[in-house]
Amino acid sequence: MQTTNTVLMIRPARFAFNPDTALTNHFQSAPLDPDAASSKALEEFDGYVQTLRQHGVEVLVVQDTPEPHTPDSIFPNNWWSSHADGSLVLYPMEGHNRRLEREKGVLQVIEERFAIERTIDLSPLEQQNLFLEGTGSMVLDREHRISYACHSGRTHEQALRQFAERLGYRLCLFHALDRQQAPIYHSNVMMNVGRTLAVACLDALPHADERSTLEHSLRDTGKEVLALGFDQLEGFAGNMLEVHDRSGRSLLVMSRNAWRSLDAGQRRQVERHSHPLVVDIDHIERIGGGSARCMLAEVHLPSRH
Repeated sequence: MQTTNTVLMIRPARFAFNPDTALTNHFQSAPLDPDAASSKALEEFDGYVQTLRQHGVEVLVVQDTPEPHTPDSIFPNNWWSSHADGSLVLYPMEGHNRRLEREKGVLQVIEERFAIERTIDLSPLEQQNLFLEGTGSMVLDREHRISYACHSGRTHEQALRQFAERLGYRLCLFHALDRQQAPIYHSNVMMNVGRTLAVACLDALPHADERSTLEHSLRDTGKEVLALGFDQLEGFAGNMLEVHDRSGRSLLVMSRNAWRSLDAGQRRQVERHSHPLVVDIDHIERIGGGSARCMLAEVHLPSRH
């Protein structure tokens, strides 16, 4: 199934600007008052969790530990993913302090509730400087077994091919550049794929053949395409995630900035497919350089009970 009703989120201990990732993430900006920013991020996080739960989404919250310091552990989807066949995949991360997130007990929480049939550990690829940062690097069409990914320093083709071979996916690879002509660091910043709606900044693809291939792949798999411009990309409108409530109703989760960036026609387009679920995470976005989708690690594993 493309969407899930269960997500895992990491409540930060000391959310902060991460210099390890800032070189390639142009969305990050350091706060003037780090302590106030950390406090505000906690407030935004708790509000996000509450909103999801009020709309019938099951949220597993894991409290991060102060040590070792992992400044952006709030974005857990980059280092692991789970799949309906019981697979758990661990990914090679570019940021050295982000690799520490694997040692914080998150997987034990998952194992207590869900049946893991096999673990595919791609993290040793870090020793070869080959990176693939989970469902940040890849946007998965789980129903049609397609991994959409843009080339970047955090998304290497060799690692992508290992994922595709082990999980039975085919790749749709392309180049994507931001307004400054720099590679977009994560695919999920510029696109997302839901059950019947795909959102993508097609303007970011400089090669017409790759742009055409991406658009045709989305349409051929039954998606209506909502095309974003660069202003909307920079407002994190690409960083949405579709989930569903207990009754199966579709919810499209996005930040307040993302929703504000959409014009009236695009908002109607969203509403034809999903109920928009809008959360205020302004500080987290600005300091961490990630948005609503990055904060959600989808749980697709079968339950133990």
